[in-house]
Amino acid sequence: MRILYLDLDTLRPDHLGCYGYHRDTSPNIDRIASRGVTFTNCYCSDAPCLPSRAALFSGRFGIHTGVVGHGGTAADMRLEGSPRGFKDQLAFQTMPAVMRWKDINTVSISPFAERHSAWWFYAGFREMHNTGQGGNESAEQVTPAALDWIARNAKNDNWFLQVNYWDPHTPYRAPESFGNPFKNAPLPAWLTPQVVEKHWNAVGPHCAQEFNMYSNQTDPRYPRQPGNVRGMDGVRRVIDGYDCGIRYMDGHIGQLLAALESQGVLDDLTIIVSSDHGETLGELGIYGEHGTSDYITHRIPMIISTPGGRRGRKYAGLHYNLDLPPTLSEMFGFDRPAEWDGESFAPAVTQGRDCSRPYLVLGQCVHVCQRSVRFGPWQYIRTWHDGFHLFPGEMLFDVEKDPHEQNDLAAARPEICAQATHHLNEWHDRMMASMKSAEDPLWTVMREGGPYHARGQLKEYCKYLEKTGRAWAIPELKKRHPGEFQNS
Repeated sequence: MRILYLDLDTLRPDHLGCYGYHRDTSPNIDRIASRGVTFTNCYCSDAPCLPSRAALFSGRFGIHTGVVGHGGTAADMRLEGSPRGFKDQLAFQTMPAVMRWKDINTVSISPFAERHSAWWFYAGFREMHNTGQGGNESAEQVTPAALDWIARNAKNDNWFLQVNYWDPHTPYRAPESFGNPFKNAPLPAWLTPQVVEKHWNAVGPHCAQEFNMYSNQTDPRYPRQPGNVRGMDGVRRVIDGYDCGIRYMDGHIGQLLAALESQGVLDDLTIIVSSDHGETLGELGIYGEHGTSDYITHRIPMIISTPGGRRGRKYAGLHYNLDLPPTLSEMFGFDRPAEWDGESFAPAVTQGRDCSRPYLVLGQCVHVCQRSVRFGPWQYIRTWHDGFHLFPGEMLFDVEKDPHEQNDLAAARPEICAQATHHLNEWHDRMMASMKSAEDPLWTVMREGGPYHARGQLKEYCKYLEKTGRAWAIPELKKRHPGEFQNS
């Protein structure tokens, strides 16, 4: 048994050829997809980076682990307290730990634990290679470590290798020498001059006038990264920067595939391609960010190619990223911890059989405090903290007809909002009844001052809004977030 897990940060599936993208961003990923099953409706349960990988590797929702934030209490796994034994439960219950106890050599090539001080991330790995840039790696800094490991170990049996690339994440970092293979390629058709002009007047972090979260500052080290998104030239710079990151990374994935083929193990290898979250590239008026609980941020690629599995198949069932650990357990005979929240989708991989969940509940408490429900064609979003974007309390999108979330149907379809609220309450009651803590970490975040990336930012941001002609938004921001002005 050999498993390669390509953990590709901030990769939205609709920018891959195998998911129907019109630009040639991903020939090597597409090659993997042609040999396996492509899941078109897989979502991270908790977004973005830290909550997503916490859910994936623990097999548990953020409401259970407590990890839903990037700072404060909600950035740490809940302590076990007095029942803790000589080893904590992560030593036995994480996805790599379950493999390790079956004598699988578990290997991580990733800076993720250091990036977020998430030292639990190492639980279950036998070998850990920190590529050393805290998530600012470019592919050429990751690939040598992976190629070295493959050269020394690929022919051995029983290994799981995670390789973590970061190139699609901001700041856009493909080397200038790579050029721009997309300079003459059409932009996504939905981004029209009228839509982009409307975005220019939106407010909130990572909107068109503040690509650098709360400002338009740029960094000379990253010439592909803009300070703002003005007009269609600005949109092209963003889309090309993101797509160049994918294509550059894909070329390095090709190097790994060639090395595995030269070792004679490629045909006997299970390959998983996935991500921690997607990336808004204009959706909801936000660029280069993963800060909402929406369709684009939560939807991730999930591609599984395995010997004896289905080939070249697309599967539209609803699944979470945390369904991957029980899927691998079923496929390879690992023990499944009772604490895992995931449900196996192995039947879809090996038999082509439907095993979809009826609905998904997704959460984001890092930039906003939102939970959403994905069911049928719908994405329903409930907001408790708007992250200074002035979102309404409820939003509803038909993502099959409107995948870029341009038409909020909440007011027009109250019966769908009621159905979504029922799903949300049903899920929340089940989660709260199945945990030892009585604390919902969403409310921990709210009591500690709101989402980490929105704390203490509003007063200075309002000054920036005045300078950029958007002072109209300030009274409503002050009304919604009076605590940000208590010391003014």
